[in-house]
Amino acid sequence: MFTLWKELPVPFFISFYFMEVMNSKDILLGAKPIVQQRGPYVYREYREKKNITFHSNKTVSFLNYRSFIFQPDRSNGLESDYIMMPNILVLGAAVILEKMPFPVRLTFSSALALFRQNAFMNRTVGEIVWGYKEPFIKFLSNLGVTIGPSNEKFGLFSDLNNSHSGLFTVFTGMDDINKTHMVDSWNGLKEVSYWHSEECNMINGTAGELWPPFMTPSSPVELYAPDACRSLKLNYTQSGNFKGIPVYRYMAPKTLFANGTTYPPNEGFCPCRQSGIQNISSCKLNAPIFISQPHFLNADPALLDTVVGLHPNEKDHDLFVDIHPLTGIPMNCSVQIQLNLFIKHVSGIWQTGQIKPVVLPLIWFSEVSVGLSACLHTQTHTNREREKQREKTPEKDVYSLH
Repeated sequence: MFTLWKELPVPFFISFYFMEVMNSKDILLGAKPIVQQRGPYVYREYREKKNITFHSNKTVSFLNYRSFIFQPDRSNGLESDYIMMPNILVLGAAVILEKMPFPVRLTFSSALALFRQNAFMNRTVGEIVWGYKEPFIKFLSNLGVTIGPSNEKFGLFSDLNNSHSGLFTVFTGMDDINKTHMVDSWNGLKEVSYWHSEECNMINGTAGELWPPFMTPSSPVELYAPDACRSLKLNYTQSGNFKGIPVYRYMAPKTLFANGTTYPPNEGFCPCRQSGIQNISSCKLNAPIFISQPHFLNADPALLDTVVGLHPNEKDHDLFVDIHPLTGIPMNCSVQIQLNLFIKHVSGIWQTGQIKPVVLPLIWFSEVSVGLSACLHTQTHTNREREKQREKTPEKDVYSLH
């Protein structure tokens, strides 16, 4: 199990679906955005834990590194495909600067013209996802506006490849089997400070790869997701089988990203807009970024009325994980999140035209594990081989095999 935990030998795939803007010029004149889904653009994801350190309080800390390699045979397109997208550097920064003095906004608009920055951009898939060099980012930094993690390169996931998601410290389960894989701290923190209630700031559950063994339908399934800056709680829905292996299915509740009016416990995540989208600007350098389920699944219908081209359905867009209850190993899972940008006309920044306020979908991604059942089978097969070896081994050598 330690070998399995250290470097998951099963394939993970992450698929990106772009919501390409089809009428950028009309949006600048106040028209309703029309989007068309492009993709998937699929990457094989490799995970490996490094800096593994065991502690005296029955915990272990580690950095979970991830790397991605494009899979053209699984994709509907190439990394070199061009896609028309909102320019976050322009539209995101405009919203951030909205309350700044008018001369600052005017200076910003002049700088946009100088750097030939427009409200919408036509970039390749690889540039949008993994980043591109942009001198304008340094200018924004000098204004005190930071949109991305780097001062030289900008991309929606530029800080994801060949990096880790923070220092996790989890319980080994040596003193309590029910605490196995449960998070003790993240980056040394017992709770985060992004939100406005103790409940919302809590770091609950596991790191999202494995859960404690001996589960029952009433066992809580939670995980802390650094990319979402919060813990996510899933609900048991049914028992079933995956390739002959018994599993419990857990799914995202319909209130996962509900606003505080619809679901009061989420009030701590506000300021909120319509239900079904969560404002994560407080943990994304104040950029007006919202997360939701793909195509605004389980969101306020008003959001669908503001954008043309969205078609939410549970089959394609819901979030679930199937867990083998005896071991806590996920057999099958699909974690799907959509990134959205709040855009609007900002006085003094003429590049924003007459854009009407709208939460515009940018991209959604699906992270899927494939074949964990095969992994479990491999572990079982290995254990059987070990047992056969022990039968052939003198008693004095049994303990060394352990």
